[in-house]
Amino acid sequence: MTSVPELLGMLGLTADQVGLAPELAGFGLRVPRGFIARMRRGDPADPLLAQVLPVAAETAAVDGFIADPVGDRAALRAPGLLHKYTGRALLITTEACAVHCRYCFRREFPYAEQADDTGRWQQAIATLAADASIEELILSGGDPWSLGNGRLQQLTDLLRPIPHLRRLRIHTRQPIVLPARVDAGLLDWLASLPWQIVVVVHANHSNEIDAEVAAALRALRGAGVTLLNQSVLLAGVNDRADVLTELSQTLFSAGVLPYYIHLLDRVRGAAHFEVSEAAARALMDQMASRLPGYLVPRLMREAPGQPAKIALSGGWSPSADR
Repeated sequence: MTSVPELLGMLGLTADQVGLAPELAGFGLRVPRGFIARMRRGDPADPLLAQVLPVAAETAAVDGFIADPVGDRAALRAPGLLHKYTGRALLITTEACAVHCRYCFRREFPYAEQADDTGRWQQAIATLAADASIEELILSGGDPWSLGNGRLQQLTDLLRPIPHLRRLRIHTRQPIVLPARVDAGLLDWLASLPWQIVVVVHANHSNEIDAEVAAALRALRGAGVTLLNQSVLLAGVNDRADVLTELSQTLFSAGVLPYYIHLLDRVRGAAHFEVSEAAARALMDQMASRLPGYLVPRLMREAPGQPAKIALSGGWSPSADR
């Protein structure tokens, strides 16, 4: 779905109820119809709708909200290859996504210069092969599973000769927003890979996980992958302890371990989603009082130039490192 009027019509909503944005060149509405089917009809505050609907608040200029909030461009080591942290690197595989999340920190990333070209992949892979300190490669985008199964096979065939590569991590929203993407060909490809495979999915609210999504997640587990979830803390979507608690429980019932919950990356156009660090810490304390420790994700913030993501609850932090 790319038409805002059609989307609102399907949900029985009017433009006045949701505060629409003017057309946003290059980053308009894009959302699978199956994801729309999980939205509550007649509810302008539906938490799934809020993640995908362009609204007027996106056009406000807010100090500190910029085009590249996590320093991706400074971390480029080859076309499409980001190297920020010791032992791991990230490959931008494609600019394509099944959904345009309004808080996306790469909504202004220069994809045309970086992704989805075999020649550029080969340059990136040559850089990986030359650095024996890199043991883990993260496939990202866009969404790497926007590529067809044959294209994914082509990519991993190029990676196989690298002797120091031990793990392949895949960051994807597609099992959540487009579970039909988890087809037999994808599962066969995953099962054939020689590395430990970690798939990190992205769900922010338990309403995103219906029976079809749960089945897709179970199928991925059946292919032998480790399944983790990372969320973004979003005002008006999941900034309540009961919502986050339910999300963790729903994820675990589907075989996914809650991993990270990120403070919002301060990308231009997303300021209306921001939740303060103090409020986020309070939410994590409430979750910790309600859930076993393994169901409480770590609260994280990414800052350019740091040697790791900053853990605000557990894990590495600048103060702990001194």
